[in-house]
Amino acid sequence: MDAFRSTVRAMMGYTPGEQPRDKAFVKLNTNENPYPPSPRVAQALMRAIGADLRLYPDPVGTDLRQVAGRLYGLAPEQILVGNGSDDLLAMLMRACVGRGDRVAYPVPTYSLYDTLVEMHDGEPVRLPFSPDFHLPPGLAQIGAKLTIVCNPNSPSGTLTPIGDLARLSAKVSGLLVVDEAYVDFADDNALPLLARADNVVILRTLSKSYSLAGMRIGLALGARTIIDELMKVKDSYNISRLSLVAGVAALEDQDWMRENRSRIRSTRERLIASLRELGYGVPHSEANFVLARRAGANQEPVYLGLKEHGVLVRYFRSDGLEDALRITVGTDAEVDALLAALRDVVAAS
Repeated sequence: MDAFRSTVRAMMGYTPGEQPRDKAFVKLNTNENPYPPSPRVAQALMRAIGADLRLYPDPVGTDLRQVAGRLYGLAPEQILVGNGSDDLLAMLMRACVGRGDRVAYPVPTYSLYDTLVEMHDGEPVRLPFSPDFHLPPGLAQIGAKLTIVCNPNSPSGTLTPIGDLARLSAKVSGLLVVDEAYVDFADDNALPLLARADNVVILRTLSKSYSLAGMRIGLALGARTIIDELMKVKDSYNISRLSLVAGVAALEDQDWMRENRSRIRSTRERLIASLRELGYGVPHSEANFVLARRAGANQEPVYLGLKEHGVLVRYFRSDGLEDALRITVGTDAEVDALLAALRDVVAAS
């Protein structure tokens, strides 16, 4: 007897970036923030550890929704808390996508979208970005239940203008999901769309700009009618007491986040300039990573060479990215180590 669905049997599953146990690596492969979270987070966690961990967490994250609402200018009822933004993506699929339903997104992008659509027996419609990462024509005409735009996009780091997203929201037949995991490193965001479009859902995470990847905290922002439907399909207690406490403390210390963001943006510009000097094409990034390409030159040997030098970056074997490396913006010292290793590897190739 085979208990597993045929869809699951046929799936490859999503492969996260490598998480080495050896701390000796310079780890620039999974877009983690190189700087620690606000000290307020540790203080809040210490208080929480000594109290009430025997009890279930607030199932809707009331305190976190209230703090996020004040920050984003929304009612708490317009916010849903998730176990990272991946959890929220799964809820959207669970609520909207049935067998054969279309989910559209431009590619290359976050490959978890493929896995989630496949898991729910949906039909992925993957339209290629233009060479300069503008939205593909026809994206709004797919008749998709969900249209997803990762913005800034991963792995390119490029930002779709908000005016383009506004026009897209007016044309799609289902929900427009704007995945803003990296938006705190950008110069613009899609929040104003929520005031004039009732079919837009914006996803945020505290993993990147707030340095809380290990706590798994995500936020979905949208019309109350959308959030109410998503509430029906979320796990009962999908985020822990400690994560809720950490999220509140992090959002309440905007000065700390902005200081780290400023440092990362400064290092990002230096990294881009240095990679271009080494002969790589690098689109302008508004995220905490960059995409370095050598057109037509497979970068797997470079990825492996960097790994031998103790530096991890992300290499993709699909979506036409064989000539590219995605590199997280680390500290200045980490970026110096990357560049030194990359010069050695390139010189030897």
